[in-house]
Amino acid sequence: PVATTWPRSLFRGSGGAGYGLFKTPRERKILMDIRKLAVEETAFVHLHDASDELLYEPAADGTPDQAKAVGVTVYGPGTKIYARAKAAQQTRMLARMRSKGKVTLTAEETAEEDAVFLADCTKSFHYIERDGLEGEALFKAVFADKTIGFIGEQVAAKLGNWANFTKGSPKT
Repeated sequence: PVATTWPRSLFRGSGGAGYGLFKTPRERKILMDIRKLAVEETAFVHLHDASDELLYEPAADGTPDQAKAVGVTVYGPGTKIYARAKAAQQTRMLARMRSKGKVTLTAEETAEEDAVFLADCTKSFHYIERDGLEGEALFKAVFADKTIGFIGEQVAAKLGNWANFTKGSPKT
């Protein structure tokens, strides 16, 4: 005959001689506190120029001031701000699909959407200026400018990687 139930020794506290599928209550293991793996809310992205050189604010003599790294602080994928930005991006995409009846975006629409998403995920710029703009307007202007598109690409690459937000993560 075929057994229709699992043997009692396979379950915790069953008093069976073997370990079975589950550990018996007599065995205590020290477990890791999973919260130790939590990531930081923000990360600093030290920007490179188009020739992959790190950017620094120039000192009075025109040489790079190593203490003034040019970069962007972004909110990470574990934050509510990032989640809201992602949700807003998806909402815009759905609205565009409903209103225009198309799924694909033009290159210009894609660039605009990427710039808005990156701006929504940005906390601050460091040593970056453009036309007297500040805050959200500055973020969007920089990320939308195709002539400095390497900036948005760097930020998007760092933003999409959870490892850049770990507590021991070096400046990126």
